[in-house]
Amino acid sequence: CNAKAAREDVFDHTYKEKEGPKPPSSIVWRNVVLMTLLHIGAAYGVVLLPSASPLTLLWSLLCFFISALGVTAGAHRLWSHRSYKASLPLKIFLGLANSMSFQNDIFEWARDHRVHHKYSETDADPHNAVRGFFFAHIGWLMLRKHPDVIEKGKKLELTDLKSDKVVMFQRKYYKPSVLLMCFFVPMAVPWYMWGESLWVAYYIPALLRYTLVLNATWLVNSAAHMWGNRPYDKTINPRENAFVTFSAIGEGFHNYHHTFPYDYATSEFGCKLNLTTCFIDAMCFLGLAKDVKRGSRELVQARLQRTGDGSHRSG
Repeated sequence: CNAKAAREDVFDHTYKEKEGPKPPSSIVWRNVVLMTLLHIGAAYGVVLLPSASPLTLLWSLLCFFISALGVTAGAHRLWSHRSYKASLPLKIFLGLANSMSFQNDIFEWARDHRVHHKYSETDADPHNAVRGFFFAHIGWLMLRKHPDVIEKGKKLELTDLKSDKVVMFQRKYYKPSVLLMCFFVPMAVPWYMWGESLWVAYYIPALLRYTLVLNATWLVNSAAHMWGNRPYDKTINPRENAFVTFSAIGEGFHNYHHTFPYDYATSEFGCKLNLTTCFIDAMCFLGLAKDVKRGSRELVQARLQRTGDGSHRSG
């Protein structure tokens, strides 16, 4: 089991927070202003919804799904947890989809996420939910990182990411890729293909869709660490949260995911209520993905009997 122990996404019980007062929080005002403006723009996008054509609304939904996959199937399950193997065409698609989601490049996202699993709910967790809903949801992006987050992030083993050509290519050209995928493509397609006004095309498929994907992802860090049951491990904060499962296309089975981080389905129930798992299954069927890792039924049963909160329903 040494290989498992060497994995960087397994909780480290040896870490102890430093004694004494916490370092003062330092606000990153640029991010506060940008996030505020983004959400005002998204709210205006909601107002514009009735004036968008049905095709534009469908296109916005498709862009939501693609950009969410860039996070869930890409940065999260493939690159952070290595829970399956992807062919080059699939990696390129997920890399582009990830740029469409505009949540830091894959390398940075995966590094922060491994730190989050290894030091969950401590000072070294980038979005430590013990600091409250707002911090775990969006506040962590408005403050300078706790020194422990930076220190532990530097010590992680990240050679798999550094040697991945798609990850490093995206990192190198991240800004232009975001301009193209997150803003230009979502806006240009409805305008060019079916004559949507550029105004509506910018505010709905680009800005509103981007903000919704951001918040869906953040809910995994906030809501899914606070509300829900803990059938697999009642000693940890992450929970099973149906609303997050729906909004983040399958990422709300969070108690399971923190208990078995290597499982590609992030859930005991495979494809059920889990569009990301359905997508990975489809990619396997098409020969574009392989070697999915799964928690065995016996292992899951043994674990929930040992550490679960008794709320488990098989199904």
